Amino acid sequence: MIYEGKAITVTLIDGGIAELKFDLQGESVNKFNRVTLEDLDAAVKAIQGNSDVKGVLVTSGKDVFIVGADITEFGTTFKGSEEEIASWTLEANQIFNAVEDLEVPTLTAINGIALGGGFEMCLSTDLRVMSDKAKVGLPEVKLGLMPGFGGTVRLPRVIGADNAIEWICMGAENRPDKALKDGAVDAVVAADKLHEQAVAMLKSAIAGEINWQARREEKKAKLKLNAMEGMMVFETAKGFVAGQTKGQYPAPIVAIKTMQKAANSPRDKALEAEAKGFAQLAKTSESNALIGLFMNDQLLKKKAKDYDKKAKPTNKAAVLGAGIMGGGIAYQSALKGTPIMMKDINEAGIELGLNEANKLLAKRVEKKKMKPAAMGEALNRIRPTLSYGDFGDVDTVVEAVVENPKVKKMVLADLEDQVTEDTIITSNTSTISIDLLAADLKRPENFLGMHFFNPVHMMPLVEVIRGSKTSEEAVATVVAYAKKMGKTPIVVNDCPGFLVNRVLFPYFAGFAGLVRDGGDFTKIDKVMEKFGFPMGPAYLLDVVGIDTGVHANEVMAEGFPDRMKGDFKSAMEVMFENERYGQKNGKGFYVYETDKRGKPKKVVDETTYELIKPVVADAKEFDAEEIIARCMIPMCIEVARCIEEGIVDTAAEADMGLIFGIGFPPFRGGACRYMDSVGMADFVALCDKYAHLGNLYKATDRMREMAANGESYFG
Repeated sequence: MIYEGKAITVTLIDGGIAELKFDLQGESVNKFNRVTLEDLDAAVKAIQGNSDVKGVLVTSGKDVFIVGADITEFGTTFKGSEEEIASWTLEANQIFNAVEDLEVPTLTAINGIALGGGFEMCLSTDLRVMSDKAKVGLPEVKLGLMPGFGGTVRLPRVIGADNAIEWICMGAENRPDKALKDGAVDAVVAADKLHEQAVAMLKSAIAGEINWQARREEKKAKLKLNAMEGMMVFETAKGFVAGQTKGQYPAPIVAIKTMQKAANSPRDKALEAEAKGFAQLAKTSESNALIGLFMNDQLLKKKAKDYDKKAKPTNKAAVLGAGIMGGGIAYQSALKGTPIMMKDINEAGIELGLNEANKLLAKRVEKKKMKPAAMGEALNRIRPTLSYGDFGDVDTVVEAVVENPKVKKMVLADLEDQVTEDTIITSNTSTISIDLLAADLKRPENFLGMHFFNPVHMMPLVEVIRGSKTSEEAVATVVAYAKKMGKTPIVVNDCPGFLVNRVLFPYFAGFAGLVRDGGDFTKIDKVMEKFGFPMGPAYLLDVVGIDTGVHANEVMAEGFPDRMKGDFKSAMEVMFENERYGQKNGKGFYVYETDKRGKPKKVVDETTYELIKPVVADAKEFDAEEIIARCMIPMCIEVARCIEEGIVDTAAEADMGLIFGIGFPPFRGGACRYMDSVGMADFVALCDKYAHLGNLYKATDRMREMAANGESYFG
């Protein structure tokens, strides 16, 4: 044994090869935390002082190689100034440089996931052999950061600047074929042959059959690009990336600028540029929000895992009401391996549902995400039926009939008599109270909400709604089923609209008030899209469906009359009266034409202005700041109320619900993180400025208390 630490051991194996093995004690994965970095430093020093070592093989003792840096430690590090963060980065880089500067050849055997700092470790060695089961990449941009352990310096010199820009700016996890084609690894081998082949390649290097010194020098030298080539590569990339990110995500642009700045410098000077860029990004609100989202996601995963202990398995599911929604739910269940019955009252509904599932599966085959045989297997897991005949052994049922309490209650009562006493029944309602639907059921403890978002295959969120009589076992079972379907479940308590729609409709109310007061809906859309939403409120209403919006609005008004009952006729109601239902019938606030790819394209329609004229004031020019305030304040206050009333457990879950459910801008981190970034005292002052607009704009007592005490949601 050359070295033994808590994260790394170094042992001498055959032919004078020192095997440096990452195996972090007490953790299921390897990650770069302080302990690992200190161990790496000590391990390299031990190797340097050992004359028996002829080569170094870097391996992992776990199923993954290294998942990256330990994000939980970022909080402390990032509290420092930019200078302090840059200095910490450079200090860590001395360790990676020491690996790169060892006097013997070095090779990494990548057995599993090697991301971020994990892949930067691989890049610091001379050679890399990858298992056919592994994935590699630098996903730091997804946290609003860029590589900080030498990734922006070594990767362009290994795979070329254009490839490195793609890898770093996309932040993708790359499969073995891509890694080999781009030159990021030297060989891809079968997982069970990895160690053996890695040792063989390293022995070739020791024997002088591979010129590892030349490869190393190339990594430490300037980038091989002349001035003209450099300008073409970097400037083109900056233009393209700026177009993609709309100026909302600074990390990819800073990464490109850093690579450009460092192109004419050798390694050590180039690393200084990287440290500066990394430190600059570490202090941005975007990285704070995106790292926060990552931590929130970890919390959701942990909560879902805790439910596993109480959950009953869903081995066979059913959906009532085929159609587009039912077909989407059946597709998702079947795709992820759970057989599902799809029941409707007529053949036309069944056909619609099956066509939807078929279309979605065919798209996967077309995009080479699925083999035709697997598509056939998935389709075979969907069993269409017009009767309850085979419902005797169904574990979980999703009711997805029309959004009408009378119809739903009738269907649920009928269903309860057709299933076993243990079957969990859920309703895919978007607004109707679970307790209202459960009122006449014999087993309300087995009933709850399972709200999917449209389109089911694309939207990651499922709201799991607990009624006052729902058992914990039922909640746990549905959380586990949602997770099995590949969705992110968030458990909320019952109230009109639950979490997502309850906070979305005050946002629509803010929009309605702006239009009433003379604001142009197209300008409001542009401002809110620039704020970061994928679509503005008028466009979103068209996509949701104006008829759906009017119905949901009525439910919300009845549930919260003090603030959600409108005292004026809105532009949305005018659209509804004129049968302009949005995308579904080709006209709403906008009219929809089909583009070259067969997708609906919105076009501004002068008729809309004519129709809404009687319900709006004279045209008025609102500045972006006021538009944002009038749309966002009602939404944020309603989120605060949901937390205060215990509708949702934590600010983290509330924020994730908004990110996954309505496309809240991820770089702003959610409504709670957004209020934190404004500062609660300033946010309450903003509420007071617009309080004359009604109760939707009045901050809660708890918000005022937080403002007075300098509290935040994510302290």
